[in-house]
Amino acid sequence: MTGLKRIPKKIVSRSGNSATGDGEFTTGAESSSLSKELEQTLGQLREKLGESNDLVFREFTLGDSRETRALLVFVDGLVDKGTVQENIMKPLMLAGSAVLPEHGNLMQQIKAKALTVGDIDEAASLQKLIHAVLCGDTALLVDGAQTALIISSRGWEARGVTEPTTEAVVRGPREGFTETLRTNTALLRRKIKNPALRIESVILGKLTVTDVAVVYIREVAKEELVNEVLARLRRINIDGVLESGYLEEFIEENRYSPFPQIEHSERPDKVAAALLEGRVAILVDGTPFVLLVPTVFVNFFQSSEDYYERYWFGTLVRWGRVVGFLATVFLPAIYLAIITMHQESLPTSLALTIAGAREGIPFPAFVEVMLMELTFEALREAGVRLPRPVGQAVSIVGALVMGDAAVRTKLASPATVMVVAFAGIASFTVPSYNLIIAVRIIRFPMIMLAGSMGLPGVVAGMMVLLVHLASLRSFGVPYLAPVAPVIGKDLKDVVVRVPWWAMVTRPQTWGSRRDQTRLKSRR
Repeated sequence: MTGLKRIPKKIVSRSGNSATGDGEFTTGAESSSLSKELEQTLGQLREKLGESNDLVFREFTLGDSRETRALLVFVDGLVDKGTVQENIMKPLMLAGSAVLPEHGNLMQQIKAKALTVGDIDEAASLQKLIHAVLCGDTALLVDGAQTALIISSRGWEARGVTEPTTEAVVRGPREGFTETLRTNTALLRRKIKNPALRIESVILGKLTVTDVAVVYIREVAKEELVNEVLARLRRINIDGVLESGYLEEFIEENRYSPFPQIEHSERPDKVAAALLEGRVAILVDGTPFVLLVPTVFVNFFQSSEDYYERYWFGTLVRWGRVVGFLATVFLPAIYLAIITMHQESLPTSLALTIAGAREGIPFPAFVEVMLMELTFEALREAGVRLPRPVGQAVSIVGALVMGDAAVRTKLASPATVMVVAFAGIASFTVPSYNLIIAVRIIRFPMIMLAGSMGLPGVVAGMMVLLVHLASLRSFGVPYLAPVAPVIGKDLKDVVVRVPWWAMVTRPQTWGSRRDQTRLKSRR
């Protein structure tokens, strides 16, 4: 844990208001005006907020020359106490008549002369005041004034910027997003120091009131795309949003497909690169995973490291990922189809070797393959869910011991264990964990088709898979673009990664708003 972080107040969207899915704040308080009587306002606050022990109501007297009562309201743990004490309470309690005169607008004088805080807003309704307090700001109420000052004092314990655990690279930046929204937007600002970078705010969740930021580059992203992203987010009407996965299921087109139609990342460099191509990022307060839209199938085979190493190395590694993906999906099914229905397609020596290894196996080949697949999935899930040191030991030792035991007890043949293990390991060559999950689901129907129909079943499953992929869209963009439909200029970054000096234009797959050129001069 790091020290307290000062977080500036959230920004406001283009429409001028921060809205939930139904267009209003929903903090549990009616939109009523504040009273000039401090005691009445205090009673309303206690009624709405209750007697929680983390709520602080600090009453004091303004200045050294007047007896005006004032009240500070904040949540202990969400504010920076140093800011509250040194920049709010101390100036107000020690201010003289020059700062707080007897005549004039007292709240404006306090805002202009007394407080030494950069971000101050005003609230005339109880609803806005409560929302600000629950977000970590400090509310200042003065007896006789019908408005309250909302003083930015956010600061809570937060995880520091560390290396991403799900997208590790050998060469590249070591910083990853955190659970704090403003830290994440600052990381993007560091990458793209341009006034065209826009960050628009939406509030989702009737109970959680979660801040969501939509980030794009105004000169690059299509305005229609940005408006569509904002429209889909504002249509969400749910009581709580705790992670970006909540939004992912609401805003994707095909909600029943196992394939992810929205990419997520916890690397600021990867998100910044996507913004430079004309895509839109969605950041959710409370999670380090940022959503990127639109998304096409080839995005899941691309890694940040591809663009930091030499282009020929990036191309070879990308080929390896495609081979690994195909092996994961089809290798167990093809193996099962061949040894059960198409033995004549094997060389005689290999067929005899496999038949000899399967001698004494009490199960049919289909049951044998399914048993090994389920065992491998159980070991993989155990390795993920257990504590890291224990999980690694369970995964490695469990795989070795159970594989050897299965062969020795004649529950599975060595060839079956090897094929299933290779297919499972090949799945880890795909950089996207989202796509790996889809592959794990698809592999079982493919095995069933192979066990019942042989190679024609595998081919039928492949055709159904291609048709399904071709039918998907992500925010109007075909899922298989730029391969189907073919976009010639974008093929430079699909299976082959051309040198940077050859990437003259931005991708046209999702279009751009104005400037298509990314390289002004070539060597």
